[in-house]
Amino acid sequence: MDKKKKKTIERRVLRVRKKLKGKKDRPRLSIFKSNKNIYAQIIDDEKQITLVSVGSFSEKKMKLKDIASMLGKKLAKLAKEKKIKRVVFDRGRYKYHGIITVFAEAARNEGLQF
Repeated sequence: MDKKKKKTIERRVLRVRKKLKGKKDRPRLSIFKSNKNIYAQIIDDEKQITLVSVGSFSEKKMKLKDIASMLGKKLAKLAKEKKIKRVVFDRGRYKYHGIITVFAEAARNEGLQF
């Protein structure tokens, strides 16, 4: 990765994380995607523990957007079981576009608020 692109990504991460500070009443929904997989977790930053996590470990036969939609729904259902209704969405270095949007909309449609 060239230096300019790496700098752009670092600035984006810092910009997103700066906006998340001060949100102590809600856990953070962090998402990570690679070329083949998607992982998401709800994290309590005060206690530094992961409350709920999902990942596309065994869903290999589907398109990535379909997997993102399924995981968004699954994460929202698991969060409801743990009585988590509101979270702060941490998209990390990714733009709110494509697979990240599909994941977020699926989680919202299942009742998770952010």
